Amino acid sequence: MTNDTTKKPQPAKAAATDGPYDVIYFAKKHRISNEDAKGIIEKHGANRKEADKAGRRISV
Repeated sequence: MTNDTTKKPQPAKAAATDGPYDVIYFAKKHRISNEDAKGIIEKHGANRKEADKAGRRISV
């Protein structure tokens, strides 16, 4: 049995940052309503940087 070093596992963080946010997580992160979070995520999609900016603008 040999060690196959050609197949390295991908870091979990990279996989989690590829897609859009989860609505509940985003709402809790920015302390906004789920409805506001859903609207922001729908508008900005997978662009997390812009979604975070919008979340900070809405949060009180």
